[in-house]
Amino acid sequence: MFKKILIANRGEIALRLIRACRELGIATVAVYSEADATSLHVQQADEAVCIGPPPAAGSYLNRHALLSTAEVTDADALHPGYGFMAENAEFADMCRSIGITFIGPAADQIRLMGDKARAKETMRAAGIPVVPGSDGVVDSAREGLKIAREIGLPVIIKASAGGGGKGMRIVNTEAAFSSAYSAARAEAQAGFGDDRVYVEKYVDRPKHIEIQILADRFGNVVHLGERDCSIQRRHQKLIEESPSPTLTPEAREAMCTAAIQAAQYVGYQSAGTIEFIVDRGNNFYFMEMNTRIQVEHPVTEMVTGIDLVKEQILVAAGQPLSLRQDQITFHGHAIECRVNAEDPIKFTPSPGTISTFILPGGPWTRVDTACYAGAKVPPYYDSLIAKVIVLGRDRREAIIKMRRALGEFVVEGVKTTIPLHQRILRSAEFQAGDVYTNFLETVRL
Repeated sequence: MFKKILIANRGEIALRLIRACRELGIATVAVYSEADATSLHVQQADEAVCIGPPPAAGSYLNRHALLSTAEVTDADALHPGYGFMAENAEFADMCRSIGITFIGPAADQIRLMGDKARAKETMRAAGIPVVPGSDGVVDSAREGLKIAREIGLPVIIKASAGGGGKGMRIVNTEAAFSSAYSAARAEAQAGFGDDRVYVEKYVDRPKHIEIQILADRFGNVVHLGERDCSIQRRHQKLIEESPSPTLTPEAREAMCTAAIQAAQYVGYQSAGTIEFIVDRGNNFYFMEMNTRIQVEHPVTEMVTGIDLVKEQILVAAGQPLSLRQDQITFHGHAIECRVNAEDPIKFTPSPGTISTFILPGGPWTRVDTACYAGAKVPPYYDSLIAKVIVLGRDRREAIIKMRRALGEFVVEGVKTTIPLHQRILRSAEFQAGDVYTNFLETVRL
């Protein structure tokens, strides 16, 4: 087992990792930027080292600062959390080159599945359904338009190295294709330093459903059910739940089987998710794989009772999975709401100092946060300040419990998305389970 793990992240996920390490008896090293000097993860870790100025490029994305800190503090492993360096294959290689275990999959797996075009080709070869579209990247607007004509409009242009909605354009007419193609490439280059894009059929009112998997180095792979992440704004998830309110048992079994098949095909090791687009007929298509722990992992932990972070650490240390598939059971319905420091109407960031911070409580109510009264929300990073997760006996009870919990949650000093969550939860469409990725653009709340 590891003796000391460097936590290469910040905020609630850094605190979540520190807690898992403490329960496993592993010492931790927190890193922080000058903007995060008083953050809770800095206070809770066994050691803390400032690695640079507030902008992430000089601190949390500074590979050499992270690795030199790990060496100086004698950390034998590094956990990247999510975001920042979590899916950076070169960084994973750098860790390995100096004898530090990167808690995640091998660099080659990150490269393969992180490149969306290559991942799609790989999944097609593995026999996993994929959305009709280009075979890999598209090198010109003319080539892309030809493909669009073959598969039929509308289509969506996506950044091969992308995520979070960057480098993505929906095209409804042939006349709009060329400008959309150029815009997607420019945005992909600015966001990821890689302007490659690919084209695929646009699925109307799609659901975004992902399957959580765990895999060890001994060939064991298990799934832990699905999460429905269809409530999004600007391609960023807002609400996640498990199980999906509309997935049929047959579709669920097929998707979970496909997820295990996909992980086995690439020899995956670690925690990860296979993400699917699902149409209104419950037909599913591979979209991407996230080779890291997810923001919404607590949803799965609530319905299974399994600590995903601990399992991920144990697998990285060379241990086999602690559970077989037939030992994994599911109970109730879980919902997670991401609370961001944002204007709930304009979605613009709302940095500042939190003056009041009163958390909800009660049975089967969990809040993952690194904030407190007096904490600063800096403008340099993602605006997520808390995740509220509840577990009900069924979906109806979970919705009631979440509305109650959000009603108790008091945050003053910055604006938050809590009012938006309440409107969504009260909507007849959400309560009926009629959710899809463009829900907020089409439903009047």
